[in-house]
Amino acid sequence: MKKLTKPAQPPREERKLPGLPQSRPPLERMMRIHALVSSGRHLNAHRLAEDLEVSRKTVLRDVEFMRDRLSLPIEYDPVRGGYHYTGKVEAFPTLQITEGELFALLVAEKALQQYRGTPYEKPLLAALRKLERTLPDTVSLNFSDWEQSISFRTSATPVQDLPLIDTLARAAASCSELRLLYRKPNGQPEERIVHPYHVANVNGDWYLFAFDQLRKAVRTFAPARITKATATGKSFPRPTDFNLDQLLRDSFGIHSTHGEFDVVVRFAADVADYIREKRWHPSQQLRELPEGGVEIQLRLGSLIEVKRWILGWGASARVLSPDSLRADIQTTAKALAKNYE
Repeated sequence: MKKLTKPAQPPREERKLPGLPQSRPPLERMMRIHALVSSGRHLNAHRLAEDLEVSRKTVLRDVEFMRDRLSLPIEYDPVRGGYHYTGKVEAFPTLQITEGELFALLVAEKALQQYRGTPYEKPLLAALRKLERTLPDTVSLNFSDWEQSISFRTSATPVQDLPLIDTLARAAASCSELRLLYRKPNGQPEERIVHPYHVANVNGDWYLFAFDQLRKAVRTFAPARITKATATGKSFPRPTDFNLDQLLRDSFGIHSTHGEFDVVVRFAADVADYIREKRWHPSQQLRELPEGGVEIQLRLGSLIEVKRWILGWGASARVLSPDSLRADIQTTAKALAKNYE
């Protein structure tokens, strides 16, 4: 595979100092320092700062990055009063990036569409743009080339209170206790004191996983039902045994209970290909049927979400087990039919 190159990531640019012109990007500065040092001029930090039109502090930090992160043998010579290389340096260091890796970055930029309007949109987009700017001019691919080629779309965009999600995420990161006013479906808001552990986007929807002081257990909260979230001023120790993957291991979405259900659903041939084309759950097992249909087996801890999923397939899906789910589907189907009488 053809190899593409991009320079190593430079240190973060510091703020522009009063009285100084706009400085060069960090990568360009360090390449300029490399050229000056390679020329044997033995310039000190003050002279380099004048040449680059930045502060002496910026030069010192760039030199430190070149020495410690890029492994360049750059040292200060007190006798000659300037920097020099103590060993042979062929060229400024680069990292190797394959066409496949670059393509992955392009796809990631398009995937940002699902984060439009969230607190994570701007920092994610800024990070990708920085990566784009560090690619050398010889790379012919460009993010904009894929504007009409790749996209990510969702059928329903959830209505989110973005500042609230940001508040929840910050509280989880800083282990800050929160007081929530939380409304259950069709209920009135009630106060909950929680320890926020994790904020996750599951199938396009945001959720807060937190220890509920009232329930004395980890509970899942939908931000859309949180009418108010305020810090109590207290902190809590982050639990070492909390694992979201483990918590949701037996769920079909975000609902997780301590139940154990062996779900078996038979799908007709007209929708069988749709079932085959996705990994619906880590536990799934498929069995091909003679008439072209397919049977799926799942091991779940809750039946709430899988029931909605099955109903979405209409008459093309038939529940074989468990009996409780089969009966629930029948009751719902009769009620649905009655609505159209």
